[in-house]
Amino acid sequence: MPVLPGAEPYRHEGGEVGVLLCHGFTGSPQSLRPWAEYLAERGLTVSLPLLPGHGTRWEDMQLTGWQDWYAEVDRELRALTERCARVFVFGLSMGGALSLRLAARHGDEVAGLVLVNPANKVHGLSAYALPVARHLVRTTKGIASDIAKPGNVEVGYDRVPLHAAHSLRQFFRVVDGELPQVTQPLLVLHSPQDHVVPPADSARILSRVSSTDVTELLLEQSYHVATLDHDADRIFAESYAFIGRLAPSVGKEGTAAGG
Repeated sequence: MPVLPGAEPYRHEGGEVGVLLCHGFTGSPQSLRPWAEYLAERGLTVSLPLLPGHGTRWEDMQLTGWQDWYAEVDRELRALTERCARVFVFGLSMGGALSLRLAARHGDEVAGLVLVNPANKVHGLSAYALPVARHLVRTTKGIASDIAKPGNVEVGYDRVPLHAAHSLRQFFRVVDGELPQVTQPLLVLHSPQDHVVPPADSARILSRVSSTDVTELLLEQSYHVATLDHDADRIFAESYAFIGRLAPSVGKEGTAAGG
């Protein structure tokens, strides 16, 4: 299947510090592309993969589950650690959950995490109906493009495949159990007005991780897809400063090369 315009994966070969970016459920790399390009322009090595079943049509996603999505980011992380001295993992929504599992399982290979509106649970009564409902109904309405900024649109599916949603619910349970194994420095940015993932998810994550270097910032001007919203520039700058604090060589490589 052809990939939707804008949903293509993105990679940039830069310096010895790498960043893996993980997009959200039913979304695509398009939601994180400006963030990835911002980091690439500053000399970082960047990987923004397209998760299996995403970025084409929802029918393709119906055939995938959380193991497929996680395997993709796990592969990308291993590739980055082979060529970079330090690797950071950034994630939006479900991408935040993927990032947390990478951190829990890979330990010191992940230097730090930046999470934007990270998801931890499928909420509402519908979540309890998923095991049965997915055999009766194929999809429900989509969750893409929860953005406050006029004119900005997320490239994602307009339907949520229920088999995939059921798998997502199982994945959140797995990750929740692994949160105490997360010890890396953590920057969490979340929107008080988020119509997809409630602030309770960020609060739950922050209460269960074992990280001691933790920063929490509120994105007052944005909805769920904050990386395409009013607070995007702030997210980009804060995440780059976070890397610079933990990997002081960042920002100096270009100067050294120029001198």
